[in-house]
Amino acid sequence: MSAGNHSFVTEFVIVGFPGLLPEFYGLASTVLFLVYFCTAVGNVVILVLFATDRDLHKPMYFVILHLVVSDILFSTTTLPKIIARYWFQAGAISFTGCFVQMYLVHYFGTVNSYILFIMALDRYVSICFPLRYPMIIKNSTIHILSTTAWIVAKAGPLMMVIRAYPLPYCDSNKIMQCYCDHIAITTLACTDRVPYSFPAFVVAMLALLGPLVFIIFSYCSIIVAVVQIASPQGRLKTLSTCSGQLIIIALYFLPRCFIYLASNIGIRFSTDLRIVIIMLYSLLPPMINPLIYSFKTKYIKQSLMKRFKKSTDPQKESVPAVS
Repeated sequence: MSAGNHSFVTEFVIVGFPGLLPEFYGLASTVLFLVYFCTAVGNVVILVLFATDRDLHKPMYFVILHLVVSDILFSTTTLPKIIARYWFQAGAISFTGCFVQMYLVHYFGTVNSYILFIMALDRYVSICFPLRYPMIIKNSTIHILSTTAWIVAKAGPLMMVIRAYPLPYCDSNKIMQCYCDHIAITTLACTDRVPYSFPAFVVAMLALLGPLVFIIFSYCSIIVAVVQIASPQGRLKTLSTCSGQLIIIALYFLPRCFIYLASNIGIRFSTDLRIVIIMLYSLLPPMINPLIYSFKTKYIKQSLMKRFKKSTDPQKESVPAVS
């Protein structure tokens, strides 16, 4: 397609929830701002704990660190624009800016998928091969795997952008979504979408199902290993080390796979319901992951308690003794 095909559309308008009445725009922007604020604060707290507590400089926590960074970047990529759309009625985004956002959305989503794969690998080796764990999973191993994840994740989203950018956008410029993604953008193209949507679907499924297959295998193996533990207390303790990761993995993979499959096999929802589901799986995990880390991860919980005690001890010392 020639560059001239773009002349009809010079910018896109992010609509958000099409059925939302104007009188609820203020409420929507407030809720989205609170989600972003909680996400930023929670993940920054984890970053600060990691930077200041060397007890957290262990393989599992380096994996969590990468997930925290990806969550912050994903939320920062998506939320400020939709907040501005409802708060200031500033939903317009430039043609190129929309594709940049699309790339980042799919890039950070892919990174998350690969990091969750590494998290499952860590738990698999820790529980199924505990004696070999220190030799197999080292900080350097996690650094190499995580860096590889950030690099390899670039390919799929870049292919999506390169194929979608030259399409002729000559009709509506309204993005029926809270951010620019591949489906929302290519739906607006004045051409047959199938040759572009199917390869993108394959890439998305590889990024999701590839790690998910190993994650399912690893946790099945973990369950088998746990069942063989004689002590009930030992079984519960071992399972508790995986519960947080299982919650994070379920929140990330299950709704995404459902939406991708539904979009490509003909299952139809109302636009607003579809957007609500997408926003829940996009925004809920980055917001609640810090809570899961804090309550389900031993050393992060201990680090938080130490910080809390340090902040309260000076106050106790300053209270005069009662004679």
